[in-house]
Amino acid sequence: MEAAARRRQQPGAAGAQPGASFLQGRHSSIKADEADHTAPFHLDLWFYFTLQNWVLDFGRPIAMLVFPLQWFPLNKPSVGDYFHMAYNVITPFLLLKLIERSPRTLPRSVIYVSIIIFIMGASIHLVGDSVNHRLLFSGYQHHLSVRENPIIKNLKPETLIDSFELLYYYDEYLGHSMWYIPFFLILVMYFSGCFTASKAQSVMPRPALLLVAPSGLYYWYLVTEGQIFILFIFTFFAMLALVLHQKRRRLFLDSNGLFLFYSFALTLLLVTFWVAWLWNDPVLRKKYPGVIYVPEPWAFYTLHVSSEL
Repeated sequence: MEAAARRRQQPGAAGAQPGASFLQGRHSSIKADEADHTAPFHLDLWFYFTLQNWVLDFGRPIAMLVFPLQWFPLNKPSVGDYFHMAYNVITPFLLLKLIERSPRTLPRSVIYVSIIIFIMGASIHLVGDSVNHRLLFSGYQHHLSVRENPIIKNLKPETLIDSFELLYYYDEYLGHSMWYIPFFLILVMYFSGCFTASKAQSVMPRPALLLVAPSGLYYWYLVTEGQIFILFIFTFFAMLALVLHQKRRRLFLDSNGLFLFYSFALTLLLVTFWVAWLWNDPVLRKKYPGVIYVPEPWAFYTLHVSSEL
């Protein structure tokens, strides 16, 4: 009898199986709960995200032109540079907080490397963009290439022109690539976890609807001024492919996923209207040759707006 009792107490014994099944059932139910978990709409994060994008990114060149030059001499950082420094700190922080709230566990190593590259690229862009915008006060025209600018073409020795082209490369190409590729990668990874099995949870609250317009308009500025249309369109198609794939599994976008998807859809619509409006502009056509023609807003400003002020 004692031997039989010991066998029933052993973990692998038949008597222990009901308990093991109970524990397995508990673990299975926890995993099911995690799979069915849907995050509420992150009103605070999306609001801060939109606000700082408009103020610290879109607003920095405007602030540089508005504030008196005497306050920020040409040989010192401008107010826009300080805006850019704040953006380079606040944006990665908000991205990390957004990832923390993802219902899906995302690869930490990829997130950390992406954030590091993002900060490095945005910092490279800070320096190049600072000098390029300061050149506006010396007559630099954004709608012309570096070598075609009157203040650049007459520089002596001519190797100085190569230095300005290098600066432009750091600003417009390397800086933008290292800034925007990890930025959109993080958003896509977060978006991949924004799905729910409940159709009733696939709705957007009213605050989300109000934020779609300013969010989509900002991304229009990001795509056009950053010259990242190809990266953006690949990102949007990746999101669309995810939506169609998950729809076959009877999964639907939650409120956060809908907010991102509608913001990007609005961006695509605005970029289409922008390109159609400026399609026959001969000067901008010369500045942006090739199949992909997406003029920069600041090039449009220096060509058509600043000359009339």
